[in-house]
Amino acid sequence: MGRVYERIDERQAAWIARQAMFFVGTAPSGDDGHINVSPKGPIGSLRVLDDHTVAYLDVVGSGAETIAHLRANGRICVMFCAFDGPPRILRLHGEGEYVRPGHPRFDELLAVGFAEPEAPEARRAFIVVNVTRIADSCGYGVPLMSYEGERPHMDLSTAKRLRVEGPDAMRAYEQANNLQSIDGLPALS
Repeated sequence: MGRVYERIDERQAAWIARQAMFFVGTAPSGDDGHINVSPKGPIGSLRVLDDHTVAYLDVVGSGAETIAHLRANGRICVMFCAFDGPPRILRLHGEGEYVRPGHPRFDELLAVGFAEPEAPEARRAFIVVNVTRIADSCGYGVPLMSYEGERPHMDLSTAKRLRVEGPDAMRAYEQANNLQSIDGLPALS
């Protein structure tokens, strides 16, 4: 049976840092719209800031569902699961916000020391989560898997886009692809 915890303690923070990746779940308000679950990594792009706050560095991607949903209602769940060692799932439910480059808080978060993409232009936002519920569960259904390493595709794709389209390519990509969610909710608009 799973347990609910009062805070993210040192043991949990260390366990989180040992995982290869994490997942983020958000949903729009109301009965309509698409629920979104995104795999995220590397794990170094996420940091436990204190016993009720985590943040991760979000990079430019094909969609902006998380940001759109946070703008709509702030609800977010960050999930970690052990693919090796003892089975375990840890979920951090909370209220999230996004902090874009250019905001003074962005540079403060960057100074914490997150794993970053090779090109700084790929940085889209920090997602900061005020954690209101911390719970684990057995993880018996999660398969054992071996970690082989990080994929180079994100950095290679960004480098090519910058080389071909110029220094503003990532902002242009955001304007073309990240202004709203798949349900038409405002994201980076």
